[in-house]
Amino acid sequence: MDFGLTEEQRLIVDTTRAFVENELYPHEAEVERTGHLRRELIEEIQAKAIEAGLYAANMPAEVGGAGLDTVSWLLYEKELGRANYALHWTCVARPSNILLAGTDEQKEKYLYPCIRGETWDCLAMTEPGAGSDLRGMKATAMQDGDDFVLNGTKHFISHADIADFAIVFMASGEEDTPRGKRKKITAFFVDKGTPGFTVRDGYRNVSHRGYTNAILEFDNCRLPKSQVLGEVHKGFEVANSWLGATRLQVASTCLGRAERALGHAIEYAASREQFGQQIGKFQGVSFKLADMATELKAAELLTREAAWKYDQGTVTDQDMAMAKLKATEVLAFIADEAIQIHGGMGLMDDLPLERIWRDARVERIWEGTSEIQRHIISRALLRAVGG
Repeated sequence: MDFGLTEEQRLIVDTTRAFVENELYPHEAEVERTGHLRRELIEEIQAKAIEAGLYAANMPAEVGGAGLDTVSWLLYEKELGRANYALHWTCVARPSNILLAGTDEQKEKYLYPCIRGETWDCLAMTEPGAGSDLRGMKATAMQDGDDFVLNGTKHFISHADIADFAIVFMASGEEDTPRGKRKKITAFFVDKGTPGFTVRDGYRNVSHRGYTNAILEFDNCRLPKSQVLGEVHKGFEVANSWLGATRLQVASTCLGRAERALGHAIEYAASREQFGQQIGKFQGVSFKLADMATELKAAELLTREAAWKYDQGTVTDQDMAMAKLKATEVLAFIADEAIQIHGGMGLMDDLPLERIWRDARVERIWEGTSEIQRHIISRALLRAVGG
Protein backbone atom coordinates (compact mmCIF):
# COMPACT_ATOMS: atom_id res chain seq x y z
CA MET A 1 0.00 0.00 0.00
CA ASP A 2 1.36 3.41 -1.02
CA PHE A 3 0.68 6.01 1.67
CA GLY A 4 1.59 8.92 -0.57
CA LEU A 5 -1.08 10.84 -2.50
CA THR A 6 -1.06 11.03 -6.26
CA GLU A 7 -1.10 14.39 -7.99
CA GLU A 8 -4.80 13.87 -8.76
CA GLN A 9 -5.57 13.07 -5.13
CA ARG A 10 -3.73 16.18 -3.93
CA LEU A 11 -5.81 18.21 -6.40
CA ILE A 12 -9.01 16.64 -5.03
CA VAL A 13 -7.99 17.47 -1.45
CA ASP A 14 -6.94 21.05 -2.29
CA THR A 15 -10.02 21.78 -4.40
CA THR A 16 -12.45 20.36 -1.86
CA ARG A 17 -10.78 22.07 1.09
CA ALA A 18 -10.82 25.43 -0.69
CA PHE A 19 -14.51 24.99 -1.50
CA VAL A 20 -15.32 24.08 2.12
CA GLU A 21 -13.41 27.04 3.53
CA ASN A 22 -14.71 29.59 0.99
CA GLU A 23 -18.28 28.42 0.39
CA LEU A 24 -19.36 26.48 3.52
CA TYR A 25 -17.53 27.96 6.52
CA PRO A 26 -19.05 31.45 6.00
CA HIS A 27 -22.58 30.05 6.49
CA GLU A 28 -21.95 27.84 9.51
CA ALA A 29 -22.90 30.45 12.11
CA GLU A 30 -26.28 31.08 10.45
CA VAL A 31 -27.18 27.40 10.28
CA GLU A 32 -25.98 26.71 13.82
CA ARG A 33 -27.90 29.61 15.35
CA THR A 34 -31.13 29.20 13.38
CA GLY A 35 -31.10 25.41 13.11
CA HIS A 36 -32.34 25.89 9.56
CA LEU A 37 -30.79 25.59 6.11
CA ARG A 38 -32.51 28.02 3.75
CA ARG A 39 -33.61 26.62 0.38
CA GLU A 40 -32.12 29.57 -1.48
CA LEU A 41 -28.79 28.98 0.26
CA ILE A 42 -28.93 25.29 -0.67
CA GLU A 43 -29.49 26.16 -4.31
CA GLU A 44 -26.75 28.80 -4.31
CA ILE A 45 -24.07 26.48 -2.90
CA GLN A 46 -25.36 23.52 -4.90
CA ALA A 47 -24.85 25.42 -8.16
CA LYS A 48 -21.29 26.27 -7.15
CA ALA A 49 -20.59 22.65 -6.18
CA ILE A 50 -21.87 21.41 -9.54
CA GLU A 51 -19.72 23.97 -11.37
CA ALA A 52 -16.67 22.91 -9.31
CA GLY A 53 -17.26 19.24 -10.14
CA LEU A 54 -17.79 18.33 -6.49
CA TYR A 55 -21.47 17.43 -6.66
CA ALA A 56 -22.34 13.70 -6.60
CA ALA A 57 -18.62 13.00 -6.84
CA ASN A 58 -19.11 9.62 -5.18
CA MET A 59 -20.88 8.29 -8.27
CA PRO A 60 -19.25 6.36 -11.15
CA ALA A 61 -18.23 8.35 -14.21
CA GLU A 62 -20.60 6.39 -16.46
CA VAL A 63 -23.62 7.82 -14.65
CA GLY A 64 -22.29 11.37 -14.42
CA GLY A 65 -20.23 11.23 -11.22
CA ALA A 66 -16.53 11.78 -10.68
CA GLY A 67 -15.64 8.09 -10.85
CA LEU A 68 -13.33 8.30 -7.85
CA ASP A 69 -11.62 5.24 -6.46
CA THR A 70 -12.46 4.58 -2.80
CA VAL A 71 -9.30 6.14 -1.36
CA SER A 72 -9.83 9.33 -3.39
CA TRP A 73 -13.52 9.45 -2.51
CA LEU A 74 -12.76 9.21 1.20
CA LEU A 75 -10.13 11.95 0.96
CA TYR A 76 -12.87 14.10 -0.56
CA GLU A 77 -15.29 13.08 2.22
CA LYS A 78 -12.73 13.99 4.88
CA GLU A 79 -12.43 17.54 3.54
CA LEU A 80 -16.20 17.99 3.32
CA GLY A 81 -16.51 16.63 6.85
CA ARG A 82 -14.75 19.69 8.26
CA ALA A 83 -17.89 21.78 7.78
CA ASN A 84 -21.35 21.87 9.33
CA TYR A 85 -23.00 18.59 8.34
CA ALA A 86 -26.16 20.08 6.86
CA LEU A 87 -24.16 22.36 4.62
CA HIS A 88 -21.88 19.73 3.17
CA TRP A 89 -24.37 16.87 3.00
CA THR A 90 -27.28 18.78 1.52
CA CYS A 91 -25.53 21.38 -0.63
CA VAL A 92 -22.76 19.09 -1.91
CA ALA A 93 -24.96 16.00 -2.04
CA ARG A 94 -23.70 12.45 -2.52
CA PRO A 95 -26.65 10.31 -3.62
CA SER A 96 -26.84 6.86 -2.04
CA ASN A 97 -24.93 4.22 -3.99
CA ILE A 98 -27.91 1.92 -3.55
CA LEU A 99 -29.55 3.82 -6.42
CA LEU A 100 -27.09 2.04 -8.72
CA ALA A 101 -28.92 -1.21 -7.95
CA GLY A 102 -32.01 0.01 -9.80
CA THR A 103 -33.23 -1.00 -13.23
CA ASP A 104 -32.56 1.27 -16.19
CA GLU A 105 -36.04 2.74 -15.82
CA GLN A 106 -35.52 3.30 -12.10
CA LYS A 107 -32.17 4.98 -12.74
CA GLU A 108 -33.80 7.38 -15.18
CA LYS A 109 -36.48 8.25 -12.65
CA TYR A 110 -34.45 8.34 -9.44
CA LEU A 111 -30.67 8.19 -9.91
CA TYR A 112 -29.95 10.70 -12.65
CA PRO A 113 -32.10 13.54 -11.21
CA CYS A 114 -30.17 13.15 -7.94
CA ILE A 115 -26.85 13.37 -9.76
CA ARG A 116 -28.02 16.47 -11.64
CA GLY A 117 -29.06 18.12 -8.37
CA GLU A 118 -32.76 18.16 -9.22
CA THR A 119 -33.81 16.10 -6.21
CA TRP A 120 -32.52 14.23 -3.15
CA ASP A 121 -32.98 10.67 -1.95
CA CYS A 122 -33.48 9.45 1.62
CA LEU A 123 -32.99 5.97 3.08
CA ALA A 124 -35.54 4.52 5.50
CA MET A 125 -34.65 1.50 7.62
CA THR A 126 -34.83 2.49 11.30
CA GLU A 127 -38.05 2.13 13.27
CA PRO A 128 -39.03 3.21 16.80
CA GLY A 129 -38.63 -0.41 17.94
CA ALA A 130 -35.93 -1.59 15.55
CA GLY A 131 -32.64 0.23 15.17
CA SER A 132 -29.60 -2.02 14.93
CA ASP A 133 -31.85 -5.09 14.77
CA LEU A 134 -33.23 -4.64 11.27
CA ARG A 135 -34.76 -8.12 11.33
CA GLY A 136 -36.90 -6.84 14.17
CA MET A 137 -38.69 -4.29 11.98
CA LYS A 138 -42.45 -4.30 12.24
CA ALA A 139 -43.34 -2.18 9.19
CA THR A 140 -44.66 -4.52 6.52
CA ALA A 141 -45.15 -4.82 2.79
CA MET A 142 -47.80 -7.39 1.95
CA GLN A 143 -48.30 -8.54 -1.63
CA ASP A 144 -51.77 -8.02 -3.07
CA GLY A 145 -51.91 -9.23 -6.65
CA ASP A 146 -49.31 -7.28 -8.60
CA ASP A 147 -49.10 -4.61 -5.88
CA PHE A 148 -47.58 -4.30 -2.44
CA VAL A 149 -49.40 -2.62 0.46
CA LEU A 150 -47.11 -0.90 2.97
CA ASN A 151 -47.97 -0.24 6.62
CA GLY A 152 -45.92 0.96 9.56
CA THR A 153 -43.60 3.71 10.75
CA LYS A 154 -39.97 4.66 10.17
CA HIS A 155 -38.11 7.32 12.14
CA PHE A 156 -34.74 9.11 12.33
CA ILE A 157 -34.89 9.40 8.53
CA SER A 158 -32.30 11.95 7.48
CA HIS A 159 -33.31 14.90 5.23
CA ALA A 160 -36.62 13.27 4.27
CA ASP A 161 -38.18 16.73 4.35
CA ILE A 162 -36.41 17.81 1.16
CA ALA A 163 -36.24 14.41 -0.57
CA ASP A 164 -38.73 13.71 -3.36
CA PHE A 165 -38.65 9.98 -2.71
CA ALA A 166 -37.61 7.46 -0.08
CA ILE A 167 -35.85 4.11 -0.40
CA VAL A 168 -37.78 2.09 2.17
CA PHE A 169 -37.00 -1.34 3.63
CA MET A 170 -40.02 -3.34 4.80
CA ALA A 171 -40.67 -6.80 6.22
CA SER A 172 -42.27 -8.70 3.36
CA GLY A 173 -42.53 -12.24 4.69
CA GLU A 174 -40.91 -14.91 6.86
CA GLU A 175 -38.66 -17.89 6.34
CA ASP A 176 -37.71 -20.84 8.53
CA THR A 177 -34.09 -21.05 9.73
CA PRO A 178 -32.31 -23.33 12.25
CA ARG A 179 -32.76 -20.50 14.77
CA GLY A 180 -36.46 -20.10 14.08
CA LYS A 181 -38.44 -17.82 11.81
CA ARG A 182 -36.66 -14.89 10.22
CA LYS A 183 -38.20 -11.94 8.43
CA LYS A 184 -37.60 -11.37 4.75
CA ILE A 185 -36.95 -7.79 3.73
CA THR A 186 -37.80 -5.98 0.49
CA ALA A 187 -36.66 -2.50 -0.60
CA PHE A 188 -39.02 -0.08 -2.37
CA PHE A 189 -38.95 3.33 -4.02
CA VAL A 190 -41.75 5.43 -2.55
CA ASP A 191 -42.50 8.82 -4.10
CA LYS A 192 -43.73 11.73 -2.04
CA GLY A 193 -47.38 12.28 -2.78
CA THR A 194 -48.14 8.55 -2.96
CA PRO A 195 -51.48 7.99 -1.17
CA GLY A 196 -50.91 6.54 2.28
CA PHE A 197 -47.36 7.91 2.57
CA THR A 198 -46.86 10.79 5.03
CA VAL A 199 -43.67 12.58 6.07
CA ARG A 200 -43.80 14.23 9.49
CA ASP A 201 -41.28 16.40 11.33
CA GLY A 202 -38.86 14.40 13.41
CA TYR A 203 -37.09 15.21 16.66
CA ARG A 204 -34.94 18.11 17.80
CA ASN A 205 -31.36 16.90 17.77
CA VAL A 206 -28.33 18.31 19.59
CA SER A 207 -26.07 17.07 16.78
CA HIS A 208 -25.85 18.44 13.24
CA ARG A 209 -28.14 21.45 13.42
CA GLY A 210 -29.91 22.13 10.15
CA TYR A 211 -29.63 18.47 9.16
CA THR A 212 -33.14 17.22 9.71
CA ASN A 213 -34.65 13.87 10.56
CA ALA A 214 -38.25 12.85 9.90
CA ILE A 215 -40.91 10.29 10.73
CA LEU A 216 -42.34 8.36 7.77
CA GLU A 217 -45.80 6.84 8.13
CA PHE A 218 -47.34 4.25 5.81
CA ASP A 219 -51.07 3.62 5.98
CA ASN A 220 -52.19 1.13 3.32
CA CYS A 221 -49.70 2.70 0.92
CA ARG A 222 -50.12 0.79 -2.34
CA LEU A 223 -47.18 0.38 -4.73
CA PRO A 224 -46.85 -1.48 -8.03
CA LYS A 225 -44.19 -4.18 -8.24
CA SER A 226 -42.17 -1.88 -10.51
CA GLN A 227 -41.27 0.11 -7.37
CA VAL A 228 -39.29 -2.77 -5.88
CA LEU A 229 -35.55 -2.06 -5.71
CA GLY A 230 -33.68 -5.26 -6.45
CA GLU A 231 -35.61 -8.49 -5.93
CA VAL A 232 -38.59 -9.24 -3.73
CA HIS A 233 -37.43 -10.53 -0.31
CA LYS A 234 -33.81 -9.65 -1.19
CA GLY A 235 -33.58 -6.27 0.53
CA PHE A 236 -30.72 -7.33 2.78
CA GLU A 237 -28.70 -8.47 -0.21
CA VAL A 238 -29.25 -5.09 -1.87
CA ALA A 239 -28.23 -3.24 1.28
CA ASN A 240 -25.15 -5.37 1.92
CA SER A 241 -24.00 -5.05 -1.69
CA TRP A 242 -24.35 -1.29 -1.98
CA LEU A 243 -24.22 0.27 1.50
CA GLY A 244 -21.11 -1.30 3.05
CA ALA A 245 -18.78 1.64 2.46
CA THR A 246 -21.08 4.07 4.30
CA ARG A 247 -19.21 3.19 7.50
CA LEU A 248 -16.01 4.38 5.84
CA GLN A 249 -17.78 7.54 4.76
CA VAL A 250 -18.77 8.25 8.38
CA ALA A 251 -15.20 7.56 9.48
CA SER A 252 -13.80 9.99 6.92
CA THR A 253 -16.11 12.89 7.75
CA CYS A 254 -15.21 12.37 11.41
CA LEU A 255 -11.51 12.61 10.53
CA GLY A 256 -12.09 15.97 8.89
CA ARG A 257 -13.77 17.44 11.95
CA ALA A 258 -11.18 15.92 14.28
CA GLU A 259 -8.37 17.47 12.25
CA ARG A 260 -10.10 20.85 12.34
CA ALA A 261 -10.50 20.65 16.14
CA LEU A 262 -6.87 19.61 16.58
CA GLY A 263 -5.77 22.54 14.42
CA HIS A 264 -7.61 24.97 16.68
CA ALA A 265 -6.09 23.36 19.77
CA ILE A 266 -2.55 23.60 18.40
CA GLU A 267 -2.96 27.26 17.41
CA TYR A 268 -4.44 28.16 20.78
CA ALA A 269 -1.72 26.30 22.70
CA ALA A 270 0.93 28.23 20.76
CA SER A 271 -0.66 31.66 21.23
CA ARG A 272 -2.29 31.59 24.67
CA GLU A 273 0.00 32.59 27.53
CA GLN A 274 -0.37 31.85 31.22
CA PHE A 275 2.18 32.25 34.00
CA GLY A 276 4.56 33.94 31.58
CA GLN A 277 4.71 31.33 28.83
CA GLN A 278 2.72 29.64 26.07
CA ILE A 279 0.36 27.04 27.50
CA GLY A 280 1.64 24.55 24.92
CA LYS A 281 4.91 24.43 26.86
CA PHE A 282 3.16 23.01 29.89
CA GLN A 283 3.32 19.23 29.92
CA GLY A 284 -0.38 19.00 30.79
CA VAL A 285 -1.24 20.63 27.45
CA SER A 286 1.63 19.40 25.28
CA PHE A 287 0.94 15.75 26.13
CA LYS A 288 -2.72 16.23 25.22
CA LEU A 289 -1.68 17.48 21.79
CA ALA A 290 0.66 14.54 21.32
CA ASP A 291 -2.07 12.04 22.23
CA MET A 292 -4.63 13.78 20.00
CA ALA A 293 -2.29 13.74 17.00
CA THR A 294 -1.33 10.11 17.55
CA GLU A 295 -4.92 8.92 17.88
CA LEU A 296 -5.94 10.87 14.78
CA LYS A 297 -3.12 9.32 12.77
CA ALA A 298 -4.13 5.83 13.91
CA ALA A 299 -7.76 6.42 12.90
CA GLU A 300 -6.73 7.81 9.53
CA LEU A 301 -4.45 4.87 8.78
CA LEU A 302 -7.19 2.38 9.65
CA THR A 303 -9.61 4.20 7.37
CA ARG A 304 -7.09 4.58 4.54
CA GLU A 305 -6.19 0.88 4.71
CA ALA A 306 -9.85 -0.16 4.59
CA ALA A 307 -10.41 2.12 1.59
CA TRP A 308 -7.38 0.64 -0.20
CA LYS A 309 -8.57 -2.90 0.53
CA TYR A 310 -12.05 -1.94 -0.72
CA ASP A 311 -10.53 -1.06 -4.09
CA GLN A 312 -8.55 -4.32 -4.08
CA GLY A 313 -11.70 -6.33 -3.39
CA THR A 314 -10.25 -7.68 -0.12
CA VAL A 315 -11.97 -5.49 2.47
CA THR A 316 -13.85 -7.24 5.26
CA ASP A 317 -16.65 -6.15 7.57
CA GLN A 318 -14.05 -6.20 10.32
CA ASP A 319 -11.87 -3.68 8.46
CA MET A 320 -14.74 -1.26 7.99
CA ALA A 321 -16.00 -1.73 11.54
CA MET A 322 -12.55 -0.97 12.96
CA ALA A 323 -12.28 2.21 10.89
CA LYS A 324 -15.72 3.43 11.87
CA LEU A 325 -15.24 2.57 15.54
CA LYS A 326 -11.83 4.20 15.83
CA ALA A 327 -12.61 7.37 13.86
CA THR A 328 -15.87 8.12 15.67
CA GLU A 329 -14.38 7.58 19.11
CA VAL A 330 -11.24 9.55 18.25
CA LEU A 331 -13.39 12.47 17.12
CA ALA A 332 -15.15 12.49 20.49
CA PHE A 333 -11.81 12.35 22.31
CA ILE A 334 -10.19 15.14 20.27
CA ALA A 335 -13.24 17.41 20.46
CA ASP A 336 -13.34 17.04 24.23
CA GLU A 337 -9.61 17.61 24.68
CA ALA A 338 -9.64 20.63 22.34
CA ILE A 339 -12.30 22.24 24.51
CA GLN A 340 -10.29 21.44 27.63
CA ILE A 341 -7.24 23.15 26.18
CA HIS A 342 -9.30 26.24 25.33
CA GLY A 343 -10.97 26.34 28.73
CA GLY A 344 -14.19 28.34 28.90
CA MET A 345 -13.75 29.78 25.41
CA GLY A 346 -13.98 26.28 23.98
CA LEU A 347 -17.65 26.13 24.95
CA MET A 348 -18.53 29.46 23.34
CA ASP A 349 -20.01 29.42 19.85
CA ASP A 350 -17.46 31.93 18.62
CA LEU A 351 -15.41 28.83 17.82
CA PRO A 352 -16.58 25.63 16.05
CA LEU A 353 -15.39 23.42 18.92
CA GLU A 354 -18.64 23.22 20.86
CA ARG A 355 -20.42 22.30 17.63
CA ILE A 356 -17.85 19.63 16.78
CA TRP A 357 -18.19 18.31 20.33
CA ARG A 358 -22.00 18.12 20.06
CA ASP A 359 -21.95 16.71 16.55
CA ALA A 360 -19.47 14.00 17.56
CA ARG A 361 -22.00 12.28 19.78
CA VAL A 362 -24.26 10.95 17.04
CA GLU A 363 -21.39 9.40 15.11
CA ARG A 364 -21.07 6.56 17.64
CA ILE A 365 -24.75 5.74 17.13
CA TRP A 366 -25.80 6.01 13.50
CA GLU A 367 -24.61 3.69 10.74
CA GLY A 368 -24.09 1.06 13.44
CA THR A 369 -23.36 1.85 17.08
CA SER A 370 -19.91 1.41 18.59
CA GLU A 371 -21.26 -1.70 20.28
CA ILE A 372 -22.32 -3.17 16.94
CA GLN A 373 -18.88 -2.43 15.48
CA ARG A 374 -17.22 -4.17 18.43
CA HIS A 375 -19.55 -7.12 17.92
CA ILE A 376 -18.53 -7.37 14.25
CA ILE A 377 -14.84 -7.20 15.16
CA SER A 378 -14.96 -9.70 18.02
CA ARG A 379 -17.10 -12.13 16.00
CA ALA A 380 -14.50 -12.14 13.23
CA LEU A 381 -11.70 -12.77 15.73
CA LEU A 382 -13.52 -15.69 17.35
CA ARG A 383 -14.62 -17.26 14.08
CA ALA A 384 -10.98 -17.54 13.03
CA VAL A 385 -10.40 -20.03 15.86
CA GLY A 386 -13.74 -21.81 15.63
CA GLY A 387 -15.51 -19.65 18.21
